[in-house]
Amino acid sequence: MTDMPRHSHAAGGADSGQQVPAEVHTRPLWVTVSVVIAVALVLAFVVLHLAGGGMGSHG
Repeated sequence: MTDMPRHSHAAGGADSGQQVPAEVHTRPLWVTVSVVIAVALVLAFVVLHLAGGGMGSHG
């Protein structure tokens, strides 16, 4: 297997037109999807709570 060249900002950074191989990912897709769903649920809870329909009465 060949070694991939190391990318640095000084030599061939993002402005050089080089593309990162498709195999290089920052995180798995399921992690990104889970975070998006969790943020959407938290935002929905906050909106419902601030709108007055959130927690209900505890008494």
